[in-house]
Amino acid sequence: MSIVVNILMVIASIALIISVLLQSSDDNGLGALSGTAAETFFGKNKMNSLEGKLAMITKVSAVVFVVLAVVMLIIG
Repeated sequence: MSIVVNILMVIASIALIISVLLQSSDDNGLGALSGTAAETFFGKNKMNSLEGKLAMITKVSAVVFVVLAVVMLIIG
């Protein structure tokens, strides 16, 4: 059981690292917090683009990573 969790942790770690490195940087910075960023067609349909898919992969792999870390803690 421990070996399977360790292998899944390595896969989740690699997926998280690659998805973060492939994302483009956000040029808005703190301007996005104040709402000054212009909303465009591409901003509304962001999930259909490659950036949206990378963001979703990052979120899912981060959740899987945290869950596996808790499972590893419980298993000991």
